[in-house]
Amino acid sequence: LQEAAERAAKATAEFVEQSGPLARCRVDFDTSVGDETYTLLKSSTEFMQNFVSASSLAMIPGLQLELQNEMTAVAEAKAQLRVFAEEKSEEELNADPKVKELAQVIELEGRAADFKWSGPLCRVYFPDEGSAALARRDWTDRVPPCVTFSSCGGVQTTDITRDSLVFFFCPKASESEYVEKILAKHESEEFNENLKMTCFVNPNLVDMGVTGFGMAGRLLRERLIEPLQYTYYLRTLQWGALTRIWPLAYTVWQEDTGAAGGYRLIKTLDRLPSNPDVEDIYDIENGNMSERKSGGVLDQLGTFVQGMMSL
Repeated sequence: LQEAAERAAKATAEFVEQSGPLARCRVDFDTSVGDETYTLLKSSTEFMQNFVSASSLAMIPGLQLELQNEMTAVAEAKAQLRVFAEEKSEEELNADPKVKELAQVIELEGRAADFKWSGPLCRVYFPDEGSAALARRDWTDRVPPCVTFSSCGGVQTTDITRDSLVFFFCPKASESEYVEKILAKHESEEFNENLKMTCFVNPNLVDMGVTGFGMAGRLLRERLIEPLQYTYYLRTLQWGALTRIWPLAYTVWQEDTGAAGGYRLIKTLDRLPSNPDVEDIYDIENGNMSERKSGGVLDQLGTFVQGMMSL
């Protein structure tokens, strides 16, 4: 998961550098293979933690230097404690205030007791306040100090002027209106001075039961979803995987124990294929069907609906 997250962060940072300020992109990561035991948000949390951390290191000025200084402080404290341990008795060590000071440096992982990050921020929006509250409790020691958490719903009163990176993590169709309002506020002239990028991770903003597939769903796709550039895509399948790393093509892989890494490339495409297209690629590769030309109106309509269902 860490390697995948680092690749995603690298591709996203390169896209942002080429696109300039206010870049919009999308990252999809789904290794559930249809297993619905856990929600997509739950199953992709570890990836998200690593992705946000790697993206912050790549794009937040001063963060990498701060973390290096913290690592140096911890290493120096440990070295000094080893020297003291060789020179002093256990009683002397317990009484020495310098030893206590060094131990605190290690406990705080090199940060000052009153440390507060004052640079640009990386903000992660969760679908609801409950998920955001859990992240504030559980993510703190797993992401850099520049990362802060918010939710899509409710009245937005948080100061966002320092926000440089904005992530929407698993936003749902029911939050689409809030997402658009939050995005518009971030990109407005009043607040966009520091904003480099907005990234949607595993979005599900079109749903037949909420937005419908009619005009409302279509307009939402045109306004918000279709312009998003996929900077990273990984979806595991029963028999392989569908991948993309920006700016390269989409690739379909099949499990093959005889191939390097356990997977064999069977198709390269310049666009994201629909679910039926992916299954057809597999069937054609394995002789289960012959390659066909574009189908009729009913086939195209079925493909369109399946494609909408996958968003």
